[in-house]
Amino acid sequence: MKALVAYRLPTVLALCLVLSACAIGPDYQRPQLQTPAQFKQIEGWTAAVPGDALERGAWWELYGDDELSGLVGRLNLSNQNLAASEAQYRQARALVRGARAAFYPSLSSNAGVTRAGQGGGDSTLSTAEGFAVSGSNAASISKSYDLSLNAAWELDIWGKLRRSLESSRAGFAASAADLAALKLSLQAELVQTYLQLRVLDDQQRLLDATVTAYARSLRLSENQYNAGIVPKSDVSQALTQLRSTEAQAVDLKWQRAQLEHAIAVLIGVPPSELSIAAREQLPALPVIPVALPSQLLERRPDVAAAERRVIAANAEIGVAKAAWYPDLTLSASGGYRGSSFADWVSLPNRFWSLGPDLALSLFDGGARRAELERSEAAYDQTVAQYRQAVLDSFREVEDYLVQLRVLEQEAVFQQQALDAARESLRLIENQYRAGTVDFNSVVNVQATALNNERSNLTLLGSRLTASVQLIAALGGGWQAEAPLEVAQ
Repeated sequence: MKALVAYRLPTVLALCLVLSACAIGPDYQRPQLQTPAQFKQIEGWTAAVPGDALERGAWWELYGDDELSGLVGRLNLSNQNLAASEAQYRQARALVRGARAAFYPSLSSNAGVTRAGQGGGDSTLSTAEGFAVSGSNAASISKSYDLSLNAAWELDIWGKLRRSLESSRAGFAASAADLAALKLSLQAELVQTYLQLRVLDDQQRLLDATVTAYARSLRLSENQYNAGIVPKSDVSQALTQLRSTEAQAVDLKWQRAQLEHAIAVLIGVPPSELSIAAREQLPALPVIPVALPSQLLERRPDVAAAERRVIAANAEIGVAKAAWYPDLTLSASGGYRGSSFADWVSLPNRFWSLGPDLALSLFDGGARRAELERSEAAYDQTVAQYRQAVLDSFREVEDYLVQLRVLEQEAVFQQQALDAARESLRLIENQYRAGTVDFNSVVNVQATALNNERSNLTLLGSRLTASVQLIAALGGGWQAEAPLEVAQ
């Protein structure tokens, strides 16, 4: 009999290995996408292959600001939203290890003592200690000592464990992409906030210089009024213009403070612990290449995360289908069991068992069918979300490309308008000093010049912000290896 078991056991194991070579459920196929041959707003786009693991590099260095680079470095280390996402990433990694552990046998041990009693009739019974108890209420009291070692191994014949591991790995990869997407989003938010702060610094310098110029105009009108050249209304107009501009200059201070506070929270410190000094030089504006390489689907971590959730959902269909097939588990146990502690661990008290266990659910009220339908619906949901993520990514890039192109054209006209306003202001001030025009004409030209100066700075801020948004929409830059060109 033992020889027969020894002969058949390898055959059974070999059959199990052959069956386990295939897994129940569909293998993953990337969902079909209708993607354009190139961007509408720029030439050079080619179809991409997702590869969000490509190195993005320190894309914020394009703006040529060492202080900005330092702030981004602090964000990468201390941002609390990143810390929470990183913890979620570690949870997904642990789930993968847990799913992989199911492929190995489990081993457990047990040691215990049991005291039991049983009631009887009018008889005399003895306890395990040798005492006799008689009468109608006599009971049998016994002790049992047990020491055992148990092993169990579930054979993955139908691929349920492999599909579970596949799903966990895809979820882990999606979590890694989520972490990268959040980091890119926070970096872009920090860079945009910092650039806005620097534009406000330039506007503050403009208003401070304008206040100084308007103070000179006020003194000029007062001197001319005292000399009887101009009426009192000129002095009132000059004073009104000066105080109004001073109010605008003060208003910028709270806006800058709020931007500074936002940067402090992004780098993980209280607002009271961060102070960013104003400076004159604005960050550089990156130049968009004439042709963009195929990096939208390669570099965007949110698109990669969406696809990996499709992979996970596809694997869950296999897990649901495997529930229709029997589970085969090999189990073994052995140890010692006796009624006396003194000779507990001895050869006569030894026991062992070995054998396969085949389990199949015969009726579950439709639970397995419902779970399979749920898994298939969840897969369809992730496919739709993946396709929508791809469409959104194309839309974002197109939006920022056309925005930057139009803003560049607008900047040319705005600069021409600013040059004309400066020249007009120079001429009208000379005419006022010569007494050929009234102060009302000067005020109008000064207001026009100031508005054009501020519009020029606002336009520059919009271009800087749009450049950051384009870089983020492309997954962190438009080149992976070579550095990007920076406008001089």
